[in-house]
Amino acid sequence: MQTAIDSENTLARADEVILRAEQITKIYDATVALNKVDFNVYRGKVNVMVGENGAGKSTLMKILAGAEQATSGQLLLEGQPVSFKSPREAASHHIGIIYQELSLFPNLSVAENIFASHERTKYGVVIDSKTQFEQTQALMERLEQPIDPRTLLGDLRVGQQQIIEIARTLAQDVRILIMDEPTSALTNAEVEVLFGIINDLKAQGVAIVYISHKMDELQHIGDYITVLRDSRFIAEAPMKSIDTNWIVERMIGRDVSKTYVHTQREQSKELLRVEHVTMPRPGGGGFVLNDVSFSLRSGEILGLYGLMGAGRTELLECLMALHPEASGTILIEGKPVKARTVMERIQQGLALVPEDRQREGLVQPLTVAHNIVLASLQKYMRGFYLSARREKAAVNQLIEKLAIKTAGSQVLITALSGGNQQKVVVARNLLTAPKVLLMDEPTRGIDIGAKADMFKLMSQLAAEGLGIIFVSSELREILAVPDRILVLAKGRITGEFTHEEATEQALVAASVVGYEPPTQHRGEANNE
Repeated sequence: MQTAIDSENTLARADEVILRAEQITKIYDATVALNKVDFNVYRGKVNVMVGENGAGKSTLMKILAGAEQATSGQLLLEGQPVSFKSPREAASHHIGIIYQELSLFPNLSVAENIFASHERTKYGVVIDSKTQFEQTQALMERLEQPIDPRTLLGDLRVGQQQIIEIARTLAQDVRILIMDEPTSALTNAEVEVLFGIINDLKAQGVAIVYISHKMDELQHIGDYITVLRDSRFIAEAPMKSIDTNWIVERMIGRDVSKTYVHTQREQSKELLRVEHVTMPRPGGGGFVLNDVSFSLRSGEILGLYGLMGAGRTELLECLMALHPEASGTILIEGKPVKARTVMERIQQGLALVPEDRQREGLVQPLTVAHNIVLASLQKYMRGFYLSARREKAAVNQLIEKLAIKTAGSQVLITALSGGNQQKVVVARNLLTAPKVLLMDEPTRGIDIGAKADMFKLMSQLAAEGLGIIFVSSELREILAVPDRILVLAKGRITGEFTHEEATEQALVAASVVGYEPPTQHRGEANNE
């Protein structure tokens, strides 16, 4: 049942609503993604939408942007009914969207990505590369990014690719701009630039629809807030009239007050020892990692913290044999790891939950079940065939253990929310029976409820004897979850703290030791 808008929260007049969704319902097979949802978009305002993963936010945004069509309900643009059959049709009505998951072409240049599908041309026939280059340069200057328009998109780190996604939408003439988790991979400095752009757009009368899980961000930038829960509309209010407790109470519908609480566990034998790992920068000129050594015990959660370019992601990738140019020694349970391929590292007990789950963690055309068993197929082989019975039993056991919300193991992975997709990535790694689980920004782009589930799962796995290395850019997470924290700066360990010793000031101080802005390289997308 829908909850009425709080009576004390008097909303803007109807003539300030540029776009309205009325009683929108969307059904996928047996799944109700949206159930009679109302949503107002106010002109020249930041219209924040919040809800847990799976609440229906992204589905509604896709309907507003023409990427999906509602099963029932209607859209009113400037008071007139509209129906968008495609994103191009929505764009013709000046509606643009920046998706949470990147929809770019890694083999094309930055300029080519920004103008893909709306190329600048000469005489309507030949692509005007010079104009595209100049306009891309102007966009990069506006976004304060020193990125060459000729750079291949695939050579940029995730955060920079997110900036290109934003620039691509800004290159169009939009009156309504939808931003789905636009800051999930941005640094603090990049976020401040984006907020400046948003304020400029507001001043021009552009309406912003803004989705994020970062409460401080929402309250800083938002004018109005709408809450969805379990595919239904729950409440709407002016942002200035509510607080964080109001948001969480309506968004979660359950107690998540213990999300950032440290759990004590028994730690035993040393599981992993890393000695003198060094990785040169591509093309020379220093090191991405410089003589890194540390250890990890059974039952321990070890946090890795550092600024952009510190080398955290590359360190995990080196442990998984993704950088053959790296040197150093790795021991698991006292035995040297000689394996030189990812599969061999997996067989020896290492597993990685990557930062970019869409590109590196999931296979989009496959089902939930197939994504889970992908790294463990040999376990279920009977001669030349897979044992469907054993595979199904293993998958269902993990779905239950990790509380993955899905209509069934045979649905496509794309039907799941971001938080549940992340659980599928974890499930695939657990099926390989790892001794050490490497988790690179596992809470990126998931809501506070899904974060609570992820932290609970990490604590449970550690209690079962796994060793976990946990990378996070959020200080609140890194201070609460790990038993011990290592700080990286310019590829070196510059600080080590127990949970009791760690403070925000100490971690930040250690992370800026000798810090210089990094050159572009693959793998880091930190928010600090």
